[in-house]
Amino acid sequence: MTLTVAQIDRETDRLVGEWLSLSEVARRLELTIGRAKQLLKDKKLVGARRGSGEPQIPARFLDQGDVLKGLPGTLTVLADAGYDEVESIRWLFTPDDSLPGAPIDAISAGRHTEVKRRAQALGF
Repeated sequence: MTLTVAQIDRETDRLVGEWLSLSEVARRLELTIGRAKQLLKDKKLVGARRGSGEPQIPARFLDQGDVLKGLPGTLTVLADAGYDEVESIRWLFTPDDSLPGAPIDAISAGRHTEVKRRAQALGF
């Protein structure tokens, strides 16, 4: 089964800022490249293509050698609401004054339950 990853748009690329190659993600998580690809297939992480080459993953999706706590569940909720990988990344990095900050900031601060609740509302 081939891993398909969407091409990123300029606005989302700008919102994210720092990206990591799939190889770098594997290195930081101390996984093989195959296991890192499996994280994308299983939707534990999402990434996008920035030009040619391997998928890129937002650096903020990792925290101290692991996937950011609360991120996989949020990605599942966004996928269930019909968001593709790029739309999910864009939503996570778009500032929301009611949080305050972007959803990824709230997840990083340990408020992933609140972010998941907001993501669930997108499906309705």
